[in-house]
Amino acid sequence: MNATNHTVLTFFIINGFSDFPNLEVPIFLMVLLIYLITVGGNMTILLLVCVNPHLHSPMYFFLCNLSVLDLSYSTVTLHKILISFLSGDKTVSLQSCLTQMFIYTSLVCNELLILTAMSYDRYVAICNPLHYSTIMSHGVCSSLAAVCWGLGFVESLPHIILISRFTCYKSNIINHFFCDIVPLLKLSCNDTSLSDFLMFICGLFLATFPFLLTFIPYIFIIRTILRIKSSTGKHKAFYTCSSHFTVVILLYVTLVYQYLRPTSMDTLETNKIFSVFNTAAVPMLNPLIYSLKNKDVKSALRRKLFQMTV
Repeated sequence: MNATNHTVLTFFIINGFSDFPNLEVPIFLMVLLIYLITVGGNMTILLLVCVNPHLHSPMYFFLCNLSVLDLSYSTVTLHKILISFLSGDKTVSLQSCLTQMFIYTSLVCNELLILTAMSYDRYVAICNPLHYSTIMSHGVCSSLAAVCWGLGFVESLPHIILISRFTCYKSNIINHFFCDIVPLLKLSCNDTSLSDFLMFICGLFLATFPFLLTFIPYIFIIRTILRIKSSTGKHKAFYTCSSHFTVVILLYVTLVYQYLRPTSMDTLETNKIFSVFNTAAVPMLNPLIYSLKNKDVKSALRRKLFQMTV
C-alpha cells in the first residue's frame, strides 16, 4: 500500500526478513534461542545480585540496571519477529510503532549513560579506593542511575514528536524487523531535514560526551594501575575493569556502524544487520562477559548451583 500526500496511515507492515523466505525458520529459531539466552543470562545476574549480600555494591547495582536495560530493549525489538512468525500478522499500528521507537531509543541512550556511570564507579574504586564507600554511597548511586534513566527518555522525546507529525509516507512497508528511526525517515515524503539534523546532533552528542566521560576515567585508571608495583595487583586491577571495558567497546562499535557510518554505506540492509547484532547479540553477550570475566559472579553462581543440588 503506497501512501499519498495528506493520507493518514493507521498501520505499518514490518517486512522483517521476508526477503529471505527460505531462511525465515532458521532466523526465527536463532532469534528465539538468542532471546532465551538473553532472558536467562540477565535474569540470573539480577537474581544473583539480589540474593547474595557479597554482591550488594555499587558495581553490581549498576550491573543490575544494565541487565534490566538489556532485557527491556531486546524484548521491545525482538518480540515482533517471534510473534509475527507464529501468527503471520506483520502489521503494527502507527501509535505502537512510535511507542516502540521511543522506548528502544530511550533504552539505548540509557545504556550508554549507565555505562558511563559504571566507568566512574571503576575510576573511584581503583584511583581512590580508601574513599570508595563514601563517594559511591547508596544515595549517590541511586541519583546517578535516576539521572541516566531520565536523560535517556528526555533525549528521545524530540525525535518522536517530529516523526509523529509526518503526514506523508511513500509506503507503509518498513524494511526492518522493528520500528527504528532510520527506516521510517527513509519512508517519509515529508521534509525530514530537521529530523535528520536532530538525529545527527543527538547521535554526535551521545557518541561524543558519554564516550569521553566513559573513556577519560580509563586514562587515570591505566595510569594508576601502571604505578602498582605488584604484578598480581596490576592483574587484579585490570581484571576488575575488563568486563566493563569489553561491553563498552562492543556497544559503541555496533552503534557507530549502525547510525553514524558514511552515507555510501547507509543502506537499510546493512542497518538491519547491525540492528540484529545490537538488539540481539549485545544483550546476550553482556551477562556472559560479566559472568565469565568476574570472579565474584562466578563464585556466587557456583554457590547457588551447589545449594540447589544439595
